[in-house]
Amino acid sequence: QPNACPECGPQLELWGQNGGLLFARHEALMQGARAIKEGKILAVKGLGGFHLIADARNDESVKALRERKQREEKPFALMFPTLESVQDVCRMSLRERQILTSSETPIVLLKRHQRSKEKKPIAPSVAPGNPYLGAMLPYTPLHHMLMRELNFPIVATSGNISDEPICTDEKEALERLKGIADLFLLHNRPIVRPVDDSVVRLVAGRPLVLRRARGYAPLPVTLKKTIPSILGVGAHLKNTVALGVGDNVFISQHIGDLETALSYEAFKQSTKALRELYNCSVEKIACDLHPDYFSTGYAKEQSLPVVPVQHHHAHVVSCMAENELNGNVLGVSWDGTGFGSDETIWGGEFLLSSRKDFKRVAHLRTFMLPGGDAAVKEPRRTALGVLYEIFGEEVFTWTDLPGLQTFGAEQLTVIRQMMGKKINSPRTSSAGRLFDAVSSLIGLAQHVHFEGQAAMALEYALEGIRTRKCYPFEVIASPGGSMVDWSLMIRKIVKEYRSGVNIGTISAKFHNTLVEMIVRVAKANKEEHVVLSGGCFQNKYLTENVVRRLQEEGFRPYWHQRVPPNDGGISLGQVVVAAMRDKG
Repeated sequence: QPNACPECGPQLELWGQNGGLLFARHEALMQGARAIKEGKILAVKGLGGFHLIADARNDESVKALRERKQREEKPFALMFPTLESVQDVCRMSLRERQILTSSETPIVLLKRHQRSKEKKPIAPSVAPGNPYLGAMLPYTPLHHMLMRELNFPIVATSGNISDEPICTDEKEALERLKGIADLFLLHNRPIVRPVDDSVVRLVAGRPLVLRRARGYAPLPVTLKKTIPSILGVGAHLKNTVALGVGDNVFISQHIGDLETALSYEAFKQSTKALRELYNCSVEKIACDLHPDYFSTGYAKEQSLPVVPVQHHHAHVVSCMAENELNGNVLGVSWDGTGFGSDETIWGGEFLLSSRKDFKRVAHLRTFMLPGGDAAVKEPRRTALGVLYEIFGEEVFTWTDLPGLQTFGAEQLTVIRQMMGKKINSPRTSSAGRLFDAVSSLIGLAQHVHFEGQAAMALEYALEGIRTRKCYPFEVIASPGGSMVDWSLMIRKIVKEYRSGVNIGTISAKFHNTLVEMIVRVAKANKEEHVVLSGGCFQNKYLTENVVRRLQEEGFRPYWHQRVPPNDGGISLGQVVVAAMRDKG
């Protein structure tokens, strides 16, 4: 931030819900702080958009914010006044402290103290059932002044309704945040482009960027060779776009899920802004194979050659590019959903990859998703699909498993017919959906309100468990690619749950089994370099234990740091693959 004259520099104003001026300058700040103390929700214009702010200790305020923002259970980020106040609430390693206080000042996922040290604890509604908190420190003069006046932690979440882009303009905020914010604290500096707060987690001793935005974007990934000017338009969820310029690939800020008209408009504006910022003439557009992604549709509407790139190959190559890897690698690409080159739903893939091509050498056993997209929001459906794959019609007579108990008789009849006739029940090899299924089977999650919620619950359930035990599984060789069969594991999980084994132990053994699956496939393929990418590798326990086991077995594992392992890294992989194909 530049130095500015107190008279003619940036000015503060506090507006009411209808846009009327209530207070100006210092009094605007003081009255805004007072409103937060009184339990009101304040919309604050920041650096890259608006924050919605509430007292993080006031459960009623946080609940009201959840209801108004239509964000049921997804954790809220917190802003703390000082480093010491973070330490009162969370455990921090030296490395986590360095990330938190770095010039990027991201949101850092930190483990809570088991026994809180603060006088007035964080409200339970901030992060329900979550042992972690997303913590950040003030990073603009306005935030510093506000936090100095409050001197307690606040919820500081993006100024939007869930699934919509962040607000950047006062008039837009008045319209879109009406009914959410009680008051608006504004400054008169225009925001050129929307940029959310970045999110970072410490994994295997290194910072792992989960959401790449303020502080990190659009910093480039540098390549060893010059490439053509190619635009990568990313995936459908957690979208980013990327642009090849010389020997650099510039990745945009996190744009978000392209689920709404407003999100798609933000995607188009961000794409235009990135092209204008680097003033280059795009030669080709790289996109996902999925024909129904809005980003794919955008690519095909442009009057340029289009290069479709398979989703999981893009994941692997994004990690290769970040780690400066050439030649062949074994790419382990695990996520929720991706359109396969055989037009089925992939998600548990082992790809022998170069930057140009790949061969699918193994995958997780497939199973049906009854209801298709409905199963993504209902892990109980996914669990039913997994059980049906093993036990067939028998599962419809079971009444003792948590997920099955939540269905009515009529629902089960419909699902039974759907799967029996293979109607709206696509098959998938998804590792992410396997997490969902196990989470349902042991009673952790039957419905989810945000992506990854069931998998997170499964990861958090193993907290404090120390075991290297795992479940049995098989790898069945085939000329078209081996199948990693998890059916023996699921049988044991059902048996142990029924016999009362601690769900934390079951979760730990499930994670350990996934680790050993990766190790066994790596041994079978004898490729020294193993690349880990996809949303499943946001899981700290899984990633750290895969890295450890691969190293123990003599492999060289690589994982993400500056580029997200989730779909936020897809655009980078698309650009690099398209560039390599361009060279022939």
